[in-house]
Amino acid sequence: MAIKVHCTVLSTAAMKVIACLNEKGLDYEIVSIDMRAGEHKKEAFLLLNPFGQVPAYEDGDLKMFESRAITQYIAHTYADKGTPLIFRDPKQMAVASVWAEVEAQKFDPVASKLTWELCTKPFLGMVTDYAVVEEQEALLSKVLDVYEARLGASKYLGGERFTLADLHHIPTMSYLMGTRVKASFDSHPRVSAWYADISARPASEKVVAMAVSELKKSLLS
Repeated sequence: MAIKVHCTVLSTAAMKVIACLNEKGLDYEIVSIDMRAGEHKKEAFLLLNPFGQVPAYEDGDLKMFESRAITQYIAHTYADKGTPLIFRDPKQMAVASVWAEVEAQKFDPVASKLTWELCTKPFLGMVTDYAVVEEQEALLSKVLDVYEARLGASKYLGGERFTLADLHHIPTMSYLMGTRVKASFDSHPRVSAWYADISARPASEKVVAMAVSELKKSLLS
């Protein structure tokens, strides 16, 4: 049975999963969920994710939700396919896990608020709260200071090769690079170079192109 990702590809959480599948070179089916129509809150979808959030994931008889759990499953289950996204060595795995947690606990809460204010609200015709933007930009800069130091000691956040700790940043950063927040990234040269590296990966470019295509369709509908 084919892998299925139930989502809108505009979702940064869904983009994490799709980027991971792309890195692994796996075949998958996108089952489009119309969130404007509330499909994510209907019974059929709630059977896949009782919290009514995208993405939901199917691989044979396995059903999952929570994007980072899904990417971990993919990285371990298909470890011998495509790009290795985890380390086998326990110490290397531990370090990569630390930085994956940093993304989830330190970077993403701030970056997601900025994405909401600067990308999602304008798309929905809502008014951006620039007081929130300024507050979150200051918090993001502090996180990026830590990243700048880390990337002076390691080629990637999780170690000397690309891992999930890096991949998980791509969706939100791809949105923010089209906003005023790009200046924050540009003011951290190692962070800027790191993002240029990870965003130029074919798997990253493919998922961003999918999101751009979906955005254009949404704007025309």
